[in-house]
Amino acid sequence: MAKDYNLSERKLIILKAIIKNYLETGEPVGSRTLSKYTELNLSSATIRNEMSDLEDLGYILQPHTSAGRIPSDQGYRLYVNMLMEDKEQEIDDLRESMLEKADKMEKILKQAAKVLANNTNYATMISAPMNSRNTLKFIQLSQVDEEHIVAVIVMGGNVIKNKMISVGEELGNENLLKLNLLLNNTLNGMSIEAINLGLIARLKEQAGIHSEVVGEVLDAVAEAIHVEDDMEIYTSGATNIFKYPELSDNQSAQEIISAFEEKQQLAELVTETLSSEAHNGIQVYIGEETPVKTMKDCSVVTATYELGEGMKGTIGIIGPKRMDYEHVMKSLKKLQIELDAIYDKEPNKRE
Repeated sequence: MAKDYNLSERKLIILKAIIKNYLETGEPVGSRTLSKYTELNLSSATIRNEMSDLEDLGYILQPHTSAGRIPSDQGYRLYVNMLMEDKEQEIDDLRESMLEKADKMEKILKQAAKVLANNTNYATMISAPMNSRNTLKFIQLSQVDEEHIVAVIVMGGNVIKNKMISVGEELGNENLLKLNLLLNNTLNGMSIEAINLGLIARLKEQAGIHSEVVGEVLDAVAEAIHVEDDMEIYTSGATNIFKYPELSDNQSAQEIISAFEEKQQLAELVTETLSSEAHNGIQVYIGEETPVKTMKDCSVVTATYELGEGMKGTIGIIGPKRMDYEHVMKSLKKLQIELDAIYDKEPNKRE
């Protein structure tokens, strides 16, 4: 931490403790108070020496003859810079972690679809997990250049979305920090449904001259928090359909193969499965019951798996109406449990 600044780690910790305490109380902070709050096991005398150095360096001030100190503008500037740096590092770490997990998950799901197709001799599909809770974890606004900021939006399941916003003028770190605090204090943990017109109006009013920026950010949140249109679906075994005369002897097989290639109809099946009241169980669609009309001559069996924090996906098996339902359900249930367990095995699982 200290290598990025002209202060020792100990002085940085003491400065942060002074600022935090002063922000909470509005009273000058003394060495005895700091000895209870700092992360260092130091005597009041040692803390006084460090505070004296910080005062000489211009980071804190002594407003009157008492022993208490308050932050200077220079001290606030360093504190704000550290806050922004810490948050940006947190987002970078989170993004890197999620990219690694996404790559790992893609390989797992592709392999799972293949194994399931080989095991059942039917066509299979597995959708990548998506955020179904539609909640916000936090928002980070950062200046890109004089006329643009980027809003990094982190949702339930640690789904990260970026949105570039034109602002027409450089906002500065202080204004960005205030906007970050305003947005996060108000919106963290909220669903898109809870962000109503009254709340938006209140946020814009509190943002003052930056109300337009807040409006842009809220539009970006609404756009990011909805289920993505570009749903990832992994398939395998579509040609198994040709093994069953009742499907291969007519147009059904070609229609099913086409559905697997284009995937739009499979996305509709996933949406139907995730929105069903029985989304945590196994669902069986027979013939005309299926949401995918090109599969009206088939049976479709689906199940939902969950990776925690609202991240859910669908497993589906498509075959003839005379499919081995017992074997299919056992295979689905086994895979569902295995995918559910992946999240619990993650060493850095977030609550």
